[in-house]
Amino acid sequence: MNAKILVVDDDEVTVKTIAEILLTEGYSVFEADNGADALNILEQDDIDLMLLDIMMPGMSGIEVLRDVEFISPETKVIMLTGNASLETAVSALRHSAYDYISKPQGAQEILSRVANGLARRDEEKHKRILISQIEDSIEQLKKAEGMTETVKHKRKVVPMPDGVMLDLARREIWRGNNKERLTPTEGKLLEVFVTSWGRVLSHGELVFLVQGYEVAEWEAPEVLRPLISRLRRKLATFPDGEKWIASVRGTGYIFDADRPV
Repeated sequence: MNAKILVVDDDEVTVKTIAEILLTEGYSVFEADNGADALNILEQDDIDLMLLDIMMPGMSGIEVLRDVEFISPETKVIMLTGNASLETAVSALRHSAYDYISKPQGAQEILSRVANGLARRDEEKHKRILISQIEDSIEQLKKAEGMTETVKHKRKVVPMPDGVMLDLARREIWRGNNKERLTPTEGKLLEVFVTSWGRVLSHGELVFLVQGYEVAEWEAPEVLRPLISRLRRKLATFPDGEKWIASVRGTGYIFDADRPV
């Protein structure tokens, strides 16, 4: 399957030029001229790599990058800028950008950076698959040795309302034949909620607990909003699941589901 690449820049000429370069190499290309549209595409499709302009009106590239860490953490991001300053480069790399190149850039350089980014993504994906296979093998070995209680504890299976079950280790939530897989960030967010069941968590506290870094209190709601929306959509497939995460106006969120008896 061809890699999916999203090109984001408020300059139409730049977007079309880069898109044409990528299309000639057989990549599937998506285009956006602002941060909000880029995040919407990431929510709707599995994007492998994004070329993102760092200086855009409205939502800057750095702001988009912060949201990408929640919405699609496996997407590799290469920042584009006409202002190749050390300060902006460091800021972008601090927020998990894979690479940083200046505009304008030749076709071969763009293709080389894109290929390297996709190779890194594939390498990390392969490692995750191997780790998952190793964990499954360990669980099967423990079951064969009669260590079922240890396995159950390791998997951290949590009962939810109305017979719904949550496996934090596998990032799965299910009821009967209905099963939803969670991304690593969604799984971490839900784990934070269930371990703080019934307690109001501020926007800033949630960002720190899920991502491990602090942001300004005014930034935190914007960072959280797309992730909360994606998680709510998955929970909504279960009875009353759309009501489990409640907004607390001006403060944050609370996991307000009824505790299972």
